[in-house]
Parts: sequence; structure tokens; C-alpha cells
Amino acid sequence: MNGQGLGFPLFPPRASVLADRVDTLFFFLLALTGLVTLIVATLVIVFAVRYRRRPGRAIAPSQTAGSTLLELAWTIVPGLLFVVPFVWGARLYVDAAVPPPNALTITAIGKQWMWKFQHQGGQREIDSLHVPLGRPVRLLLTSEDVIHSLYIPAFRMKQDVLPGRYTTVWFQADRTGDFHLFCSEFCGTAHSRMGGQVTVMQPEAYERWLALGASESLASRGSKLFQQLGCNTCHRGDSLQRAPGLVGLYGRPVQLTDGRIVTADEDYLRESIVEPASKIVLGWQPIMPTFKGRVTDDELLQLVAYIRSLEPPAPEPFAPEGQPLFPAERRQGR
Repeated sequence: MNGQGLGFPLFPPRASVLADRVDTLFFFLLALTGLVTLIVATLVIVFAVRYRRRPGRAIAPSQTAGSTLLELAWTIVPGLLFVVPFVWGARLYVDAAVPPPNALTITAIGKQWMWKFQHQGGQREIDSLHVPLGRPVRLLLTSEDVIHSLYIPAFRMKQDVLPGRYTTVWFQADRTGDFHLFCSEFCGTAHSRMGGQVTVMQPEAYERWLALGASESLASRGSKLFQQLGCNTCHRGDSLQRAPGLVGLYGRPVQLTDGRIVTADEDYLRESIVEPASKIVLGWQPIMPTFKGRVTDDELLQLVAYIRSLEPPAPEPFAPEGQPLFPAERRQGR
């Protein structure tokens, strides 16, 4: 089916857990629409021949009584038939849009004319992306200039990359190898050269690759930047706190002064840094200055990674009064 016998591929290889499902839906739609086209074309030809104007016959055709049953049939049957790919496609879309909770997050920035990827451990790549086999990978995407679109045909994955906001997409590779990635949105004179490759590695090899390129993590860089910008003078946990606390904030619902409740995801955190007056948290004053133009997209990703890493402290162990805190074997070091 891939056309290798013709000397060239008709379809790119399938290398992700969703690729087979996408192709199956595509071929079903192709067969369904082809069948409908064939039926309609056949009826057009048959009716054109059978009911053509002939010499000696009246020009005006005789009136034919309608059939309610026939009209219901040609309305209901195609309607039900085309509901199938709609429901099928909607389910596939949701599965492709919502990453698993254990997905590995990698940030990506589109820029005329390159792709910059950065792992949570701080490893950086340009026009190349290394990922582990069999693990869900979530890409957090943004653009430094114009609209780009990250497309990896082997994963059947495509996502627009927009300036001034974050978009996400996820995949899980199910075979090792090198697979082409490129920009599928015209973005300037060198658009055709904005490409690269994804290298899918065995998990052990991926860990070794990470160790070779290990550097300061995104969250660690964000922590230093957080202090350099003076953010810790307001976002603190003592009596001098003048801004909302950030510990455990990521992923939590936040109530605003206008009554809305939003989720503190990456896009919310980014907007709160560059446009802090756009969403004021209930109970706090809009005293935070904007950092728009003062921090780069790379630095924004570092700050977001740092805030994401601020987990709430574990609860203190508790035991009822008069009972030991730990079992006897743990008190004895076992």
C-alpha cells in the first residue's frame, strides 16, 4: 500500500500509535466518498440516456407523483452513513488533542527559518529532535516571528505554531528510526529549507543521549531568572507577600476578579507574565508590571518551567494520639 513497488512511496511510513487510526479513517472516507461519487455519476448517465429528448415526443415531460418513502430513504440513509465518519473523526481528534498525563514535555520554538527544541533537562537541539520509543511526548510550541506549522508525516501529526501564545501537540513513537519534520505553513523566502528530523531511540539509548548533553535544566534557569527579575519580592510565602502564591499553581483553577475561573496552564502563565493586567486574580491588586519585550521566548519558557516545578510540600505524617507515628519495623530501621 505504500507504493514501494512503484519505485516511490505513495504514503509516508507509519511510526506512531495514532498513525494507523488516522490512515484507517482516511481510507474509509476515500472509499465512502468514492462510492457515493460512483453512484451519483452512474445515475446521472443512466437518467441522461433514458430520459433524453427524442423526435416525436412532447417537449414537456408528464408529471410524476413523488414517493415519500423514497425521499425519506435518500435523506435518512446518507445522513446516518455520514454520521459514522463524523463520530469516528471526533473521537480520533479528541485522542490526538489530549496528551496522556505522563507525557514527556519538550518545548519548541519556530523561527525564520529553524526549529529550536529544548528538553526539560536543558538539552538543546536545532532542526533535530531526539525522543524515546514508546513514551508519549508533548510538544509545547510557540513562534518568535510569524505563523509556522510543525508537521511530522510519519506520526500523522501537524500543529500550527503561533506568535504570542502556546499550542500543544503530542505523539508516541512506536518504531525507531529517523523521520522527517518540516514547516507546512509558508513563512518566508527560506520556508522550503525549514526542516529537520526526529530521531526515535530506545529508552536506554535516549537516557544515554540525555546524559551526554546534560546541562542546567529549564526549571533551574527559570529559578535564577525569577530572582534576577525580582519576582521573588512579591511572589513569596510570608507576611510580605504582595502577589498570588506560585507553589502548586500549575494546573489549578484560578478565580479572577471578573468572576471567571481559568486553569493555570502554560498559556495562562505566559499571559500573566507579558500581560499581567489581562487576568487579575481575585483578592489581589494589579500591581505587577508587564515583562513584554523584557524577556525572550526562551526566557518565558524557562519561567513557565520553573513555576511548573513548584510542587506543594508533602503533608506531614500524622498518627492518632497515643499511637506511634511509624510501624515498629520502621522504627527499628527495617
